[in-house]
Amino acid sequence: MTAPSGVAATGVAGLDDILGGGLTANRLYLLEGMPGSGKTTLAFQFLMEGARLGESVLYVTLSETQEEIRAVAASHGWKLEGIAIRELVPSEESLMPGEQYTVFHPSEVELSDTTRKILDDVERLKPTRIVFDSLSELRLLAGNPLRYRRQILALKQFFAGRRCTVLLLDDLTAAEHDLQVQSIAHGALLLEHTMPAFGRPRRRLSVTKYRGSDFRGGYHDYAIRRGGLEVYPRLVAAEHRGESGRERMPSGLAGLDKLIGGGLERGTSTLIQGAAGTGKSTIASLFCARAAERGEHAALFIFDESANTLFSRLAGLGIDLKKHVDAGRVTVQQIDPAELSPGELVHAIRAAVEERDARIVVIDSLNGYLNSMPDEKFLIVQLHELLTYLGQRGVASLLIAAQHGLMGAQMTSPVDASYLADSVMLLRYFEAEGEVRQAISVVKMRGGEHERTIRDFSMKGGRIVIGEPLRDYRGVMTGVPEKKPKL
Repeated sequence: MTAPSGVAATGVAGLDDILGGGLTANRLYLLEGMPGSGKTTLAFQFLMEGARLGESVLYVTLSETQEEIRAVAASHGWKLEGIAIRELVPSEESLMPGEQYTVFHPSEVELSDTTRKILDDVERLKPTRIVFDSLSELRLLAGNPLRYRRQILALKQFFAGRRCTVLLLDDLTAAEHDLQVQSIAHGALLLEHTMPAFGRPRRRLSVTKYRGSDFRGGYHDYAIRRGGLEVYPRLVAAEHRGESGRERMPSGLAGLDKLIGGGLERGTSTLIQGAAGTGKSTIASLFCARAAERGEHAALFIFDESANTLFSRLAGLGIDLKKHVDAGRVTVQQIDPAELSPGELVHAIRAAVEERDARIVVIDSLNGYLNSMPDEKFLIVQLHELLTYLGQRGVASLLIAAQHGLMGAQMTSPVDASYLADSVMLLRYFEAEGEVRQAISVVKMRGGEHERTIRDFSMKGGRIVIGEPLRDYRGVMTGVPEKKPKL
């Protein structure tokens, strides 16, 4: 994406999207975050983007040596060509007794000396982008809050007249979090990371201030990979409004299509609920395989079983899903909820829809999706936004929910998403005549006619069979039905 005129792109596509193209040029910005949150990584991506565009850029380090900086860059595969690095770390000579100050307080000498060196470099290099890493060192050199604020104000005025975009890094290690620089800066970004009880750190960023800009607020997940930060902007469905056709997408299985009124309707969501092993994933995969046969693309995001297990199980039922995957018509992505954040999952779904034109998206299952979220209430809100987005793009979405328990009336779902879905399909085990059998029914469908019967359902003999309505029984959904007496 090309940044608008007067905007300095950050070099991170997702962050530029959040900021509306990048940072307003020739302004001073604050980048806050605890040590390890990725501030220096983001700062170098910002500088490398400037160097790529042929700009003069400067990195001023007050706490790390050039050797340490280049080692970090090498870990990302960067060479830092075109980036001037100014190291202002105190030398080992400053530890010698003869170098200690006796008349003046150290802050009076060191701050002035540090500032002079920085300004000399700016006058010599005339950079259009400059990064200070970090403010905690300047705060210590200033000695008191008043002098520190005056120094930041002076730096802001100095750079304002030199057409320079400045990024100040703050590692939030001060005893008290002061807001002085936030009030002075044109904009401020906050990087956060938390350590869950299991899995990798969860990282998110927010734009806490950005004067004169309509940025996307809220929290946005991000990850630190080899090569830099990857930011996943929060999905806002209202930004993707559009009209789509409402034609049906059949499964090719006559009994199933009859149950759901002819097939899945484009732009709608279907929740498939049932106990483990009742055939939920199989039904979803069947729709994907039929879409691939029509030349359409389908995407499956699976949490609960491996792709190889899925392929072999479906092959035993005559569904050659792997053939379509190898041909590029179906994408199967295995998700580890301990490693993948919800924002990254939504980003992957958007990529399948916008880059590969997926017409069917399957999330298998909501149980795994819930495990990736810190709180159920956030899952419902994000799921609502995701389903709205998919509906506006004309995508048929299938959500799988494995209910707790195997049989009986007390089965529960990990999260109630039935009110969000346009259609709800139930699969049940039930006991009849000394045998455990399966039943299928569609209990909800918005805006369309569908069959309301409860049908026998089986997966045996290498095929899927939707049988006749179970009219001789009552209470099938309880798991222990009664056979109706013959009149």
